[in-house]
Amino acid sequence: MKLIGLRARVSAAFAIGALLLSACISFVSYESTRNTLFAERERTAVRATYYDAAVVNAGISGPYPDLIAVLRSLDTGADRYVLLYFDGRWHSRSADPAADTAVPVRLQEMTAAGEPGAQRIARNGEPALIVGIPLSRGAAFYEIVSLGELERTLQLLALVLTAVAIMVAAGGAALGWYVTRHALHPIAAVADAARGIAAGDLTTRLPAIEPDLAPLTVAFNDMADQLTRRLERDRRFAADVSHELRSPLQTLEAAASVIAKRRDNLDSRSAAAVTLLTAEVGRFQALVNDLLELSRSDQPAQRQAVDVAELARRVCRSRQLPEELVQLAPDVPTVWQVDRRRLEQALGNLIDNAVRYGGGPTAVRVGAGFVEVDDAGPGVAEADGAVIFDRFVRGPAANARGAGDGTGLGLAIVAEHAAAHGGTAIVTERPGGGARFRIDLPGCLP
Repeated sequence: MKLIGLRARVSAAFAIGALLLSACISFVSYESTRNTLFAERERTAVRATYYDAAVVNAGISGPYPDLIAVLRSLDTGADRYVLLYFDGRWHSRSADPAADTAVPVRLQEMTAAGEPGAQRIARNGEPALIVGIPLSRGAAFYEIVSLGELERTLQLLALVLTAVAIMVAAGGAALGWYVTRHALHPIAAVADAARGIAAGDLTTRLPAIEPDLAPLTVAFNDMADQLTRRLERDRRFAADVSHELRSPLQTLEAAASVIAKRRDNLDSRSAAAVTLLTAEVGRFQALVNDLLELSRSDQPAQRQAVDVAELARRVCRSRQLPEELVQLAPDVPTVWQVDRRRLEQALGNLIDNAVRYGGGPTAVRVGAGFVEVDDAGPGVAEADGAVIFDRFVRGPAANARGAGDGTGLGLAIVAEHAAAHGGTAIVTERPGGGARFRIDLPGCLP
């Protein structure tokens, strides 16, 4: 299950909180406005009905009242409808056979008992208010006031308040996103610093970012200082040990060389022992040299103009490999600003690795800011590719072939030399089978 990020969760919380708050405010505002408007509309309708009832009551006081004329004399407009119950019959300004059904029974009973009243009803699909006023001679006057326009106004108000609530929620989400981005900026700085240290830049330190995060800054910088000191001690130890071993190794190598020259005068077992001794002394010498190289890996690259294509051909010639292995990508300049010694050693290590464990190199490719070496071996598994550039790590191909002349430091030196140029070393699968080792050197092109 994919986890939702902290920024998304905080933004969602801000949005939900803003939506709930705005919804509550909108609901209270709507109900308050609705009740106020309806109450005001009812008061206005009741006052108008009492006024019209007085006119009608005066008009029916004579012996032969003209009821239709009295009703038509009322100025009711288009939103009011009047009814008169007189002498057991219903009268209106227009012929309306269903006039009696418009008045609720309870309201009729109230006016019959001499009590005025009002009630909300639905008329022609719209809300309306009917007000009943008892008159003299047992008559009752009713006035129906349409509330349709008020209802439409309230619907528009509800729509506006809903839109406001949605905009407030969106604003809350944007505010939450901004706040979390600002709040997480120090954490992003910590992550960048950690990535810098992991990439080999041990000078990376955290600046004073936030007062509240001062303990984190101090702890992180202290950890980086301790790590730098420990790595420096390890590097110095490796350099000191390597230097101390060089003298006795040179003596051993000289002695082994002398014995090896007289191998033909020895019996078979002694000759085999001398051969083994010579090989192991040579391997030991290579290991010491590699350790010395790694101990100097923290020194900056001494960049100069180098013809990388010619350098690659020279590396191939020194290993009795055809120059045709070197392939130059079109429109790519061959003169780069690199450290000649480091690049030559890194490229040589990759070619030696292909010869020993990869069935031999099939191509040495020079591209725009990178160098690649393809081999014809079994390739490198993805899980092994993540650690194959670590020190003293030997790939499955080396173990399967049983080769014992490697030191396990060749690819680590390649990675260190790439890092000294601000680049990286990776391994991928070559199309068609085999492995493809690549050194990326950013900023080396002119």
